[in-house]
Amino acid sequence: MPLFGNSFSPKKTPPRKWASLSNLHLLDRSTREIELGLEYGTPSVNLAGQSLKFENGQWVSESGSFTGDRRELQRLRKRNQQLEEENNLLRLKVDILLDMLSETTVESHLMEKELEELKQQSQRRK
Repeated sequence: MPLFGNSFSPKKTPPRKWASLSNLHLLDRSTREIELGLEYGTPSVNLAGQSLKFENGQWVSESGSFTGDRRELQRLRKRNQQLEEENNLLRLKVDILLDMLSETTVESHLMEKELEELKQQSQRRK
């Protein structure tokens, strides 16, 4: 006798005759709203004392104070973008200056080396 045998075999459910027996699906939207009062309005929520409603894919404050915060947020994002661009420019300038400094240092060392060699040659001739 197997431990997990085929002792359980559920009966198949009979197919449904009709998805819905209601005639509501035949009515157009405006008629359903009039007949059944399906005018919900916009979804709204109250979070931490802020009353927000969902309009055009975004949560908007009903009191209007959140819009001021949103303007401030947009201003801060714009300022942040400007500062990031300025920071990138300054980093580029520092990199260029470091390259110029290293090039000048190498040239200076080469000139010092040549000068030392010339001094040694002039001392040998004397």
